[in-house]
Amino acid sequence: MYQTSPPISPRETLPTMYDLPSEDPEEPGLPDEFHLLQPELLRQTFQPPTYGAGDFFTASDLNLYYDVQHPQWYKRPDWFGVLGVSRLYDQQDLRLSYVIWQEEVAPLVAVELLSPGTEKEDLGRSLRDASQTPNKWTVYEQILRIPYYFVFNRYTDELQAFGLVQDSYRPLLIEKSGVWLEKAQLGLGLWRGRYQGVDRRWLRWYDEQQNWILTPAEREAQRAEQEAQRANQEKSRADRLAAKLKALGINPGEDGL
Repeated sequence: MYQTSPPISPRETLPTMYDLPSEDPEEPGLPDEFHLLQPELLRQTFQPPTYGAGDFFTASDLNLYYDVQHPQWYKRPDWFGVLGVSRLYDQQDLRLSYVIWQEEVAPLVAVELLSPGTEKEDLGRSLRDASQTPNKWTVYEQILRIPYYFVFNRYTDELQAFGLVQDSYRPLLIEKSGVWLEKAQLGLGLWRGRYQGVDRRWLRWYDEQQNWILTPAEREAQRAEQEAQRANQEKSRADRLAAKLKALGINPGEDGL
């Protein structure tokens, strides 16, 4: 008779999700759940007011090819935004990748979400020899020269911001709201709230009045609330008018009133 092994009772004897991460060190493009939700919130709230919806491009976990001399070299930012390019490649097709020597416009901003296996790479602390590809920091700073670079650690809620000054990144002062990007007319900061059912600190874009940019779902909820308020106001006015008519001895329900 076949006998199953007895169940293992202490939960600690089994590896947890922290022991079995979703990201393969050899292939860091396998995102965990946060790496899916946070870039989507950035995409939904990145709405530069001086650019039409078809005149900028954002992407997450998309291959970014940066060196025409080494066309197979790429980085895969957790999120990046480009101003002044068509939303669609050649204004007609969804991009398979972002190829800098064809697009000819570098991103304005890149965001990396720290994880234990990528911290050194994202902050430029990983050492490379001449036979290896440069790390992300070097590519963003020296090759693509991306003006703004943000690094967010979701485990500590620490946001680091860097701006390109001459030939190198310098830390940027993070104000109460965040960091203002003049060219985009948007700021990036930490917002505490509920997104996709999860209450935590999230990276989010805000406008010149320091109002958080609404997501499509939030705009729809806001419209529904405004319509409900207008309906309630109309009902209140109708009820007041009916009360006044009754006080004058007029029944609004009679004689076609």
